Amino acid sequence: MGNNPCGLNDAFFCCCAGTWQNAARAMPSSTLCCPSLAMSPTTGCLFVIIVLHICGTLFYDFNLMIFCIFVFPAILGRECYCFVFHIVNNIRMALKRVMVLTGGGDCPGLNAVIRGIVKRASQERDWEVVGCIESFNGVLREPTEVVVLDEKSVEGLQIQGGTILGTTNKGGPFEWPVRQHDGSWISVDRSDEMIRKLGYMGIDAVINIGGDGSQRISLGLSKKGLNVVGVPKTIDNDLSLTDYTFGFQTAVQICTEAIDKLVTTAASHNRVFIVEVMGRDAGWIALHSAIAGGADVCVIPEIPYDIHKIKEKIEQRYNKRRGYCIIVVAEGAVPVGGGVTGVETGEVGYQHIKLGGIGEQLADDLKAAGVEHDIRYTILGHLQRGGTPIAFDRVLASEFGVKAMEFVLEGRFGQMVAYHHPDVVGIPLEEAVREQNLVGINSQLVHTAKGLGISFGD
Repeated sequence: MGNNPCGLNDAFFCCCAGTWQNAARAMPSSTLCCPSLAMSPTTGCLFVIIVLHICGTLFYDFNLMIFCIFVFPAILGRECYCFVFHIVNNIRMALKRVMVLTGGGDCPGLNAVIRGIVKRASQERDWEVVGCIESFNGVLREPTEVVVLDEKSVEGLQIQGGTILGTTNKGGPFEWPVRQHDGSWISVDRSDEMIRKLGYMGIDAVINIGGDGSQRISLGLSKKGLNVVGVPKTIDNDLSLTDYTFGFQTAVQICTEAIDKLVTTAASHNRVFIVEVMGRDAGWIALHSAIAGGADVCVIPEIPYDIHKIKEKIEQRYNKRRGYCIIVVAEGAVPVGGGVTGVETGEVGYQHIKLGGIGEQLADDLKAAGVEHDIRYTILGHLQRGGTPIAFDRVLASEFGVKAMEFVLEGRFGQMVAYHHPDVVGIPLEEAVREQNLVGINSQLVHTAKGLGISFGD
């Protein structure tokens, strides 16, 4: 061992797995000696392993960092502490890090994407995946809220709904809410500050999983120089330039199963049932579930409805007051010459119209128009976002996760992964958010619905 009483040479590090081996190769040989550390080779190796394990697992814990800085020197002695700190620092710097986060509303399949990213990254010996809690808010908060993601942490994750990282559609780097001394709130741009912080944390790339709003944030950060890859996520299926977004098919399945159940009770009571579904400005969920569930009327945002046309369709479904009618209405549907049904949130960092209530409004308007049949409405709401993703969404989400990580490895930043059957391709973020993916009034799907006798109230 010569002048290295600890026995800490290249052979020790070569016995360690993965990143430790790479880190050791990057370290100058002089850093592997610690003359003041008087312990046996076995004790020295065990000590370093323990310290590295603790620091590697809890590196992002601010309190631990303070402990290391002020307490370790007193316990270990200055030279020993500097030695250990230098090893830890070199190992961390030898790794490349990708941060993954989920933003906007939750939907089935988010965890499958996270799993795909981590599983693909685990095949690269010099990459580490960290997850940011509640979109970018985990980085913007103090203390920072991020977690290390490894294969064990994502085991079996593809079957779980929601997201293990949490999500939010409030705040964000460009509109961070700050409370003034007088109690009022303002929004501030913290994007530059956040990018600097990510640099201090050693983050080499960010994978942002989210819908239209989240990908606009991705685009803004990309223009500021951050290495970003976007993954399209929304049950609304309203992101352009991708055939489907994961979560959409599961939401359609949930709506279809609800319609199936309502058909039996509607027939039993000779009722008109209105089913309100999500989708915001796009009618994809309503249209798909109306066709699959055998609805009689489908009301979508892209085709303004005439209440009297819907009344005519209802009357066609009855004979001597016996019969039933199923109406599927998207939350963003509008009458001819009217506007959406909803309320302004008024929240700082969350300014938008909260849609909802069109089902009740439609029921009231039909009664006012003279429909005498018993009318009931059901709002499916967040049921469409929850639960286990169906197989299609698990597969699509997994494809997106693997491809997003490969984009990071290839340096293909400023792009969003997209599904162009049967391939997963890259689309520039600027093109991906340029316009919404809305139902075409002359599309094949609308033509099919009309061919089945479904009325759009037009």
